[in-house]
Amino acid sequence: MRVIISAAGTGGHINPGIAIANKIKENEPKSEIVFFGTDRGLENDLVPRAGYKLKTIEAYGIQPKLTIKNIKQIIRTMKSSKIVKKFIDEFKPDVVIGTGGYICGPVFSAANAKKIPTILHESNAYPGKAVKMFAKKANKVLVGFEEAKSKLPNLKNVVVTGTPTKIKKISISEDKKRQLLLQMGLNTNLPIVLIFGGSQGAQKINEAVSDMIINNQNDNYQLIWATGPKQFDIIKEKLNANNLDIDNIKNAKILPYIYNMEDLINICDLVVCRSGAMTITEIAIVEKPAIFIPLPSVRANRQEDNARVLEKLNAAKVILNSEINSKILNEYIKDMISDKENLIKMGKNASSIAIKNVEEKIYEEIKKAIK
Repeated sequence: MRVIISAAGTGGHINPGIAIANKIKENEPKSEIVFFGTDRGLENDLVPRAGYKLKTIEAYGIQPKLTIKNIKQIIRTMKSSKIVKKFIDEFKPDVVIGTGGYICGPVFSAANAKKIPTILHESNAYPGKAVKMFAKKANKVLVGFEEAKSKLPNLKNVVVTGTPTKIKKISISEDKKRQLLLQMGLNTNLPIVLIFGGSQGAQKINEAVSDMIINNQNDNYQLIWATGPKQFDIIKEKLNANNLDIDNIKNAKILPYIYNMEDLINICDLVVCRSGAMTITEIAIVEKPAIFIPLPSVRANRQEDNARVLEKLNAAKVILNSEINSKILNEYIKDMISDKENLIKMGKNASSIAIKNVEEKIYEEIKKAIK
C-alpha cells in the first residue's frame, strides 16, 4: 500500500496519524508511507522519530479576520497544493489520510483534484474546520466519538472507530505499585492524584497545583505531577522562594515529563488534566475518573466539548480554565477521593466510551476505501 498522511501541529493530530501508519505497516510491511506537515510543528520531531518520511510544505489556517498577512498565507497554502499534486503524480498513492488541522487544506485539495481516495480521522467530539470542509468528498470520515457523528449530519460516510492511542489498561501488581511509589518517595497508602497538562505543560494548572503545595493543602492525598519541560524551572524557582525543595516535597513527586505514563495512569486513583481527544481516549481505556481543565480556544471549545462528554456520563468533573485556582482544585480533589466507591464507579462510566480494536477498525475502513 502507498499512503500519504497529512498530520501537523500538535500531538493530537500527529500521534493518531503515526498510529494509523504503524497499523498499516504491521499488516502490510512493504507499504510506503509519507507524511506531509509544516516546518514548525511537532511533526518534525515525532514523525522521523517514528521512522517515517516527512515532507514539509507551507500551510496555514483560515483566520476570522482577513489581513494582508492572512491573504499572503492563503496564497502560500494554495501554492502548496500544487507541490502536493506534483508529488502525487510521482508517488502514485493508493490513499490519502488526514487527521485534521490546516495541513489537510492543500493536501486534500490536491488529492481530490487527482481523484485519489481520501480518508479523514477526527479525534475530537466536535469536528474541526478541515474535517467539515472535506468530509463530503472523503470516501470515509472516521471519528473518535459518537457525538462527532451527530455533528456531521446527512453524511453516510461517517464511521465511529475511536482514536488510536499508545496507552492501554494493564494489570499492575500491588508489589510493583509499591515499588513505583517508593522509587518516587511517595506513601504506599495515600490516594494518588496524577496531574499533567500535555507535553508542554499547562500554566494555569501548574499555578494552582504549586499554590496547593505551598499552602500544604494536599495533606490527605499525594500528587504525581508533570509540569512540562518548559515550566519545570519556573515551578522550581517558585517553590524555592517559599523555602521548598522541588525534589523533596511531602506527598508529591514533581517531574518535568512522565515517560512511564502507562504505569502511572494505571495505578492512580484520580487524574487532573487537559481534555484533548487523545487524553480523553486514554482515560476511558484505563477506566479512571478525572477532573478536566479544558484548554480554552477563541474559535472553538473542542476540549470543553470533549470534557462534557464524560461529565454527562458522571465520569468526570470540569473546571474551566478561567475558574481554576488552588482552593477550587483542592476542594474538587478532596470531595472526589473521599468516596472511593464512587471513584471506581466514575472510572467504569468513563470506560463506556472506550472502543476496542480501534486500529483494526481503521485499517479495515482504509482497505474498503481503496477497493
